[in-house]
Amino acid sequence: MSKKEMNLAEGPILSRMIFYTLPLLFSGTLQLLYNAADLVIVGNKGDTGEIYIAAIGATGSLTNLIIGLFMGLSVGSCVVLSQYLGAGDDKNASEVVHTSMLSSLIIGVVLAIVGMVFADDFLLMMQTDTEVIDLSALYMRIYFAGLPASMIYNFGAAILRAKGDTKYPLIVLVISGAVNVLLNFIMVYSFGRTVDGVAIATVASQIISAIMVIVYLSKLNDSCRFSLKKLSIKTDKLLRIIRVGLPAGFQSVVFSISNVMLQSSVNVLGKAAMAGNASAASIDNFIYIAQNSVYHAAIAFVGQSYGAGNMKRVKKVAFTSLILVTVIGLVFGGVVFALGKPLLGIYGLDESPEKAEALKNGMMRFYITALTYFICGIMDVMTGLLRGVGCSLVPMIITATGVCGTRILWIKLLFERVDYFHNMFWLYMSYPISWTISVIAQTIALIIVYKRIEKRMDSSSQNYPDKKEQASV
Repeated sequence: MSKKEMNLAEGPILSRMIFYTLPLLFSGTLQLLYNAADLVIVGNKGDTGEIYIAAIGATGSLTNLIIGLFMGLSVGSCVVLSQYLGAGDDKNASEVVHTSMLSSLIIGVVLAIVGMVFADDFLLMMQTDTEVIDLSALYMRIYFAGLPASMIYNFGAAILRAKGDTKYPLIVLVISGAVNVLLNFIMVYSFGRTVDGVAIATVASQIISAIMVIVYLSKLNDSCRFSLKKLSIKTDKLLRIIRVGLPAGFQSVVFSISNVMLQSSVNVLGKAAMAGNASAASIDNFIYIAQNSVYHAAIAFVGQSYGAGNMKRVKKVAFTSLILVTVIGLVFGGVVFALGKPLLGIYGLDESPEKAEALKNGMMRFYITALTYFICGIMDVMTGLLRGVGCSLVPMIITATGVCGTRILWIKLLFERVDYFHNMFWLYMSYPISWTISVIAQTIALIIVYKRIEKRMDSSSQNYPDKKEQASV
């Protein structure tokens, strides 16, 4: 492994994981600020702010659903690359880098076309309120136009995470995030734009992120260096990435399907419910992204340790990451729970007659999710611990049944059929219940998979997996 790459398969775990996780946490927070800045700025645009919040909020779960399948491939790139780096295989590592970057561009272009052409149809399928659907479609089309740049950045960031570099993506997002916020103000207050203005600002910041990542990768002096001359798709590497990444993508899709159904149920309750939910969900996402940074750390640490054939360290990483995500979830969730109303006030929601109902709905979400979000963090980290060793299908199946299945049944059998459950409180209760069911199943799977790997390693006379082709579980 190059000296410029962080060796995650050796040394102290907790301190290195914190060092690795903090830039990820800040990077994820800045990414969320893209959308949060959109909501805050248009939400404070006079008495019509609630409509703009509802319009942008209606697109969130839908865009995540469409993008999520292919973003899973970036997870696959991180896993496969980290295993090759752990095994010291520079040639195959370089091929993964270039296969990933070309794939990201192709995926981004295809998704951009799909999103822009079918925006209205997707929103109609979600029963989006007629008062906001035109604004939602406008925001969605512009947002999707920037997807090629977004994909390039995210795949590039996955490559850097695999080699232990989480600092540069943070630098990129500090710069692009500042540009996004500045352009938001210019578009809304100088040019009088609304959802279209903040969408344009987001796309501009994504383009800047993509350019900075490509330039940085091209200047590296290790196996992760990017070169246009080497840009190609190696079939064997793409298949390995797909084998790990596609189940991850399907898991994201399944997760998003349940969120789309929840959003559709919220939409039925009117624009006050939509505005309150969108604002609270935007804040909830900061808890999620803090926890998700540990998920990405778990993948990289486990991937390199597994590539080096050190299963004992893999287990130590598992224990450390689960403790870390629980602490982060409880701390961030506690802060959100305690400061609920002031936080929603940032989005323009207050106790005035026009916005009181939206504020109430936002607080209702906090009451249910803030203090239980750590369960979701545990669920995600367990998924990362399985993916790091190449096991991606099992967590996908668990998520499909535990999260999506539970929520669909909850909505179809209770929310839609029983008047007592037809309200925001019981709709939100599906979150902690589905997380808990999934965590129980993930725990069982993690124990079984790790024991099988240990048994296989013990029976082998060579390090497992070997340097040239790591086997998947």
